[in-house]
Amino acid sequence: MSLLKIKDATLKFGGVVAVDDLSLSVEEGEIYAIVGPNGAGKSTVFNLISRFYQPFSGSISFDGQNLLDRSADQVADLGIARTFQNIELFDHATVLQNLLVGRHRHRKTSMVEELFFAPRVRREELAHREAVEEIIDFLDLQPYRDKMIAGLPYGVRKVVELGRALASGPSLLLLDEPASGLSVEETQDMRWWIDDIRKQMGITVLMVEHDMGLVSSVSDRVLALADGAKLAEGTPAQVQADPAVIEAYLGAGAV
Repeated sequence: MSLLKIKDATLKFGGVVAVDDLSLSVEEGEIYAIVGPNGAGKSTVFNLISRFYQPFSGSISFDGQNLLDRSADQVADLGIARTFQNIELFDHATVLQNLLVGRHRHRKTSMVEELFFAPRVRREELAHREAVEEIIDFLDLQPYRDKMIAGLPYGVRKVVELGRALASGPSLLLLDEPASGLSVEETQDMRWWIDDIRKQMGITVLMVEHDMGLVSSVSDRVLALADGAKLAEGTPAQVQADPAVIEAYLGAGAV
């Protein structure tokens, strides 16, 4: 059964068609990548799933539920987490504090209990801290645990944002250009983490990425987009060899 299913989705901004009659399905436990030139509509697809945008037509379902019935603030509660192209962290908070933000959807205590720091609050705080410490160990963030985000290198911030998404305990993880701005070594580390996120945590991954080396090494299936429409879908090798994809990337003369 498909964990995520998009069927005939279209999104328009005035006269511009950003997503054009797009259909795709992501199976539970797989790593699925969306590739394409700049402006192809890749991040727009993520924004549809995150409910930032409402499609002009079509349907989107997650784990058998209609996502279009949900607002953006309800998506995380369904078990969907995401990262962003432009890192969205609290600069004047520590790594640990940023990761704890990811645990927000798991809070069960009331405002009164929080006010008086009741025993249940204490127990929850310990459980959230343990969950976050596991993420810190998984992503090798121990040296940065108590450091402010504002003073960290870009590559470390990228990993912290991944950690915050994982801290929410998702069943589907949306990664928007996870290797963007990373060095060769950092990209290799990201490859291992994405692979382990699926193998060790059992999380399904849907990612947008330009680095075809990363895409080819971790993805089970790839969807190529251009001008909001599907060009090709299949294994990384099949998509890279598709004439329509080659033309979209390199021009008609390259086919």
